[in-house]
Amino acid sequence: MAADKRTDKRSKKNTRPHLFDPLTLRGLEIRNRVWLPPMDTYSAFAQDGKPTPFHYQHYVSRALGGFGMVIAEATAVSPEGRISPNDVGLWNDDQVEAWRWIVDGIRDAGAVPAVQLNHSGRKGSTGSFTVGYEGQSVPMDAGGWQTVAPSPIAFGDYAMPRELSVEEIHGIVEQFHAAASRAVRAGFQAIEIHAAHGYLLSEFLDPLTNERTDEYGGDLNGRMRLLIEVADAVRSVMPDNAPLLVRVSATDWAAGGWDLDQTIAVARALRSHGVDLIDVSTGGIIAGVTIPAEPGYQVPFASEVRKHADIRTTAVGLITKAKQADKIVNRGDADAVEIGRAALRNPYWPLRAAYKLGLSTEAAGYPDQYVRGAY
Repeated sequence: MAADKRTDKRSKKNTRPHLFDPLTLRGLEIRNRVWLPPMDTYSAFAQDGKPTPFHYQHYVSRALGGFGMVIAEATAVSPEGRISPNDVGLWNDDQVEAWRWIVDGIRDAGAVPAVQLNHSGRKGSTGSFTVGYEGQSVPMDAGGWQTVAPSPIAFGDYAMPRELSVEEIHGIVEQFHAAASRAVRAGFQAIEIHAAHGYLLSEFLDPLTNERTDEYGGDLNGRMRLLIEVADAVRSVMPDNAPLLVRVSATDWAAGGWDLDQTIAVARALRSHGVDLIDVSTGGIIAGVTIPAEPGYQVPFASEVRKHADIRTTAVGLITKAKQADKIVNRGDADAVEIGRAALRNPYWPLRAAYKLGLSTEAAGYPDQYVRGAY
């Protein structure tokens, strides 16, 4: 009885925090501004790129927990584009079918299913808890492979990558194109291109990792060429009402490297190529760099990109409190926030945040089966 009285009391409140306002991208309405970012789980245990029942439980539970958009982890566009041997992928049609029931479950729970497409570049063939060799390259005889990059520059102590030819670069654009087509067939309603954290597209952008002298190197226009070509290829197979996102590292935190000004320039270019939102992160490009991580430390970058590139952004990075997240959206620093590690601890973070911000049980979007347990 006490729980019922509490639920009735909260249902009378009409306050709607900005964090729970819907957001419309390309005509697709997302129920709130609290999103699940892509986070690698290294759990394709058969090493065939297929998601498993673990992935269904992982993603659908967060959709039931109230997240507005659920962005599936870095999904490789080719076997060589995996970060680890246990990454998921969309490089063949069998993987489409393996994803479909997960995508349907996310959407049926009220969230927008999205997927992040990635090529790992020089940071591929690395270890994980599932395969061992954590923090190092997986040897060839243990399932590893030759990595590739814009230039033969290794990431820290990882294996030396092979420099890509122009013809191979064109092939990678086609791999993104084909993977995006499969994502659409699997039912994903939005696609994110991973151009952050020192993976292949990020490596092409950064002057510290791209020493090419051809059309894919040199000045910023050359270094961003591959990302623009990938964005065009992905956009070409997406429905008109499907949002296209790009994740970037706004800085690599290293002198002479990638920075906010270059990020803003790329964001402006991407906007003119059909990109709807920039997912702003930082770092991951140069090994051994100290990142001044503290609550909300990446939010100012999202704010500057939003303001100066005139494009929507989402902020991520040590955002853990409901009021903190609502303040970011309310003051216009970002259009949405992504709750990562806190969501690993609590799949129902949005429902808890709604309670903390005074939103009614009804407006918070509880699944009918969970209303009796409302905060």
